[in-house]
Amino acid sequence: MQRYFVDQQYQEGSPLIIGGENFHHIVRVMRMTKDSSFYVVFPDGKSAKAKIETISSDYLEAGVVQWETDEKEMPVKITIVSGLPKGDKLELIIQKGTELGAEEFVPFTADRSIVKWDEKKAKKKVERWEKIAKEAAEQSHRQHVPKVHSPISLKALLNLSGDYDYKIVAFEEDAKTGEQSNLAGILKAAKPGDRILAVFGPEGGLTEKEVVTLRDHGFVSCGLGPRIMRAETAPFYLLSAASYQFELMR
Repeated sequence: MQRYFVDQQYQEGSPLIIGGENFHHIVRVMRMTKDSSFYVVFPDGKSAKAKIETISSDYLEAGVVQWETDEKEMPVKITIVSGLPKGDKLELIIQKGTELGAEEFVPFTADRSIVKWDEKKAKKKVERWEKIAKEAAEQSHRQHVPKVHSPISLKALLNLSGDYDYKIVAFEEDAKTGEQSNLAGILKAAKPGDRILAVFGPEGGLTEKEVVTLRDHGFVSCGLGPRIMRAETAPFYLLSAASYQFELMR
């Protein structure tokens, strides 16, 4: 069943009015009619099954039939920081990372980032990333759409990192030397509600200088198993490991 995020807060006894892109998708794309049902997520994260009551030319009215009680969000809040990669790799990271439970996405301009951020195209680019996150959140039946930031500098990333309980940087050289305990230790120590900031490099990885700077600011560098992963694969490994630790194990 389709799922939609709406801006309107739920008010007991009042119909849910849906217009705009959601209305277009429900009526024009999905061809729903009166009495058709779908899931809706309100700004406070509460979600419910709704049924269409009336349809007009540019909006519909629906009523809540049943509230959802299952928790769909990861118990820990994980922010994925990606060194700005080339092509559409960041779009893939946002899409699949959303499906895997990431809370936020922060691109940053790493020393080895080939792509140069164009401020003139910034607004449209970020809007596209936000749309990808929203559609992926709907597809995966989440109760929260991850926030997607505009790319930031390493200095801005260090300032941002002060708000987190745990800070990780995935470093290829650690994987090569067999480091395998740091990530497992952090995931074991973290508690539901904790915030984890995880940094990944672009193609070519992070430089030694960047990793030293991050370590100096409280980041723990770690390997992600014995294999070397692509820039767009490594975040999925961490999110999957966290899901296993906090959702399957518990």
